[in-house]
Amino acid sequence: MAHLTREDLIRSSEVDPEYKKAYDARPRHAQGVDIFDHRAKRAAHLEKLRHLYPIPGPIPNEVIETMHDVPTRDGASIRVRVYQPKSGPPDGGSPLIMMYHEGGWCMGDLTDEDLNSRMFARDLGAVCVNVEYRLAPEHVFPIGVNDSWDALKWAIANAENLKVNPRRGIIVCGASAGGNISAVLAVLARDEKLDPPITGQYLCVPALLPAENVPERFKDEYKSRFENVNDPVLGKLEGSGIMEIYQPDEHSPLWDPFNHPDGHKGVAKAYFQVAGLDPLRDEAWLYDRVLRENGVETKFDLYPGYGHMFWTNYPEMERSREFVQDTLKGVKWLLDM
Repeated sequence: MAHLTREDLIRSSEVDPEYKKAYDARPRHAQGVDIFDHRAKRAAHLEKLRHLYPIPGPIPNEVIETMHDVPTRDGASIRVRVYQPKSGPPDGGSPLIMMYHEGGWCMGDLTDEDLNSRMFARDLGAVCVNVEYRLAPEHVFPIGVNDSWDALKWAIANAENLKVNPRRGIIVCGASAGGNISAVLAVLARDEKLDPPITGQYLCVPALLPAENVPERFKDEYKSRFENVNDPVLGKLEGSGIMEIYQPDEHSPLWDPFNHPDGHKGVAKAYFQVAGLDPLRDEAWLYDRVLRENGVETKFDLYPGYGHMFWTNYPEMERSREFVQDTLKGVKWLLDM
């Protein structure tokens, strides 16, 4: 697929009528007075919608789900939920898929990636590890990304017990903040010479390039952070307080994978899903370009007229159901299936 043009992106900012009808009928969930209240309101909002998801709950006849405690480098532990195909691994063994949830590094839990984890285990024969990394402001940068890396290393070390063949493929997956974590881990795995290596990264509406770090050559094309302020879910991103809550090192590659000092040659191939109204749209488009310039194979699906995390907040839309099927196809592509 040819790289999308600036004109393609401009056209993608025109609101789709289906989406407008959906968010007019159900405006974005109430914001909390502080981060802890906001976290609780977000969780309650999404819980009321999950019966509308393509897989609204566990599927015990097809997927086995188990809980595990994973030790972290600082002596704590985090929870992960593991999803295994009940029929057993496919020929060649089950690939490993690591799931990192959305929520701005300060919200979210295991329920956010239940749908994708169940779908990938059922339809791709994968073993999925859904990671509940620790959240800010209780645990600021880089604890969340360190937890995510520790969980990946744990899954590889326990591959036999998890019935995984990591040489069949290791995919890191996430949306929004989880997409940032996945991109960071894909580069870190290259730097650390992870064995077996990460073979694919699924970057869904990802945060990849902080506004204060945009290279000069891209400044004229980095527009959506400032122009897409009416996104009905994410809203105005600048001034949201995320930097103060998460407290990242602005120049660390554990926060900003776009400007990695060693570039992007040799990182795993990437599948992007990006929304046209999303403030994060242009950084995904630019990251796709940078990966291609460095010889990395990519696949890019753009959803004109739709906003950040539209498929989870408005799952009743036909476009949301199509999005989920595209997700499955994209991860299947990452696995060379």
